[in-house]
Amino acid sequence: MKLKDIFNTIIDFGIKMDPRGEKEVREYLKKVKNEYNAMSEKDKKLFDLDKLENPYADSRIICDNGKDIKAVLVGIDIDVAEILLAEKLRDKGIKIDAIISHHPVGMAYARFYDVMDMQADIFSIFGVPISAAEDLLYKRKKEVEEKVMAANHYRAQDAAKLLDFPMLNTHTPSDNCVATYLQKKFDKEKPKTVNDIMDILINEKEYFEYSKRGVPPVILNGDKKRKVKKIFVDMTGGTEGPKDIYAKLSNAGVDTVVGMHFSEEHKKSIQAANLNCIVAGHISSDTLGMNLILDEIEKKLGKLDIYQTSGFIRIKRTEHKANK
Repeated sequence: MKLKDIFNTIIDFGIKMDPRGEKEVREYLKKVKNEYNAMSEKDKKLFDLDKLENPYADSRIICDNGKDIKAVLVGIDIDVAEILLAEKLRDKGIKIDAIISHHPVGMAYARFYDVMDMQADIFSIFGVPISAAEDLLYKRKKEVEEKVMAANHYRAQDAAKLLDFPMLNTHTPSDNCVATYLQKKFDKEKPKTVNDIMDILINEKEYFEYSKRGVPPVILNGDKKRKVKKIFVDMTGGTEGPKDIYAKLSNAGVDTVVGMHFSEEHKKSIQAANLNCIVAGHISSDTLGMNLILDEIEKKLGKLDIYQTSGFIRIKRTEHKANK
């Protein structure tokens, strides 16, 4: 299989698992194409053509040499150290054909905050007025943009190119997978208490394994006996949303938020809104999302030899088809 085949499968599955719904995302892509077609030739020269088929600015092919891929090094964070690790594995006779990162690299890192716009639509699905969601999100997005502007976005990309490693990253598509997977599970199993949610999480192998590693799900606000009616899984959209959204969610009837991580400011807003809050875990949740993506890749394209690093643990949920 080629890196482009893998990436196309990732984007297609990410769209299908998008909390906004596949139709909404496809309509967004049509809008982008129409806007591109209406541009002047000058503006088209600066336009990122990846946007025409990929709705997730924080996920893209970083570099590619066009070769067939069988063995991949997969990690949650890939930087120069992990790329040198891949080269060292090569030196030891372990064939690494490509590298897959979860967190953004290169331009995917430079513009990752563009995916935050999807959060407004997700908040509106849970009952927050779209005008309020968009207003709060605009301010938060500017904060994130300013923080990331000064970073050296291309360190890992340049290293991968020099060592001739094809590389891609999958951030929001993977986060869509874990968010939708858990939301559907909670909606189906209908936990009645915070403790029931904790039990559901621990029954997922990624959270079980990370609990053994000393990073279990924790209750950030509330206690095990508190009742649960309406759960919001807050795990996609680039990064943490606006801290003031929790009061809006509470007013819309949400009583429990399950997320990967929350800042101290977000925690205070959650407490002020009297919401139950569970931190499922950052790297464990990322790992679950990546596993769902890899299951889909192996289902559609065939088996991969996967070498795990940087916090990633490979756990399969489906059987792969024969190689194609």
